[in-house]
Amino acid sequence: QVQLVESGGGLVQAGGSLRLSCAASGATLTWYAMGWFRQAPGKTREFVAGISWNTGSSTVYATSVKGRFTISRDNAKNTVSLQMNTLKPEDTAVYYCAADRRPLISGSTPVGFWGQGTQVTVSS
Repeated sequence: QVQLVESGGGLVQAGGSLRLSCAASGATLTWYAMGWFRQAPGKTREFVAGISWNTGSSTVYATSVKGRFTISRDNAKNTVSLQMNTLKPEDTAVYYCAADRRPLISGSTPVGFWGQGTQVTVSS
């Protein structure tokens, strides 16, 4: 099975930036689509960003983060990252890395593997 471990979360002021990383073990991620989801207090888990398998030529973003967040993958390092810029208080959530052996994760659909989550808190 695939194990996913997120890192890079923390406390940041509004307008600041954070870069989240997800390191995988147990399998090579080349043929897994990767994604990021988040869950804020009192809310359901929501899709944030997805990147297609292999070269990562396709990316998809939630409307709320488009233009501010960038998802990328590095198959040689077996990692996926989420660069978050111009952070807003409403971005506060636990962020989860996800993997699934399909071409693309593009929304709140079933996902095969999840990380443990990392807390991102944006203060105003």
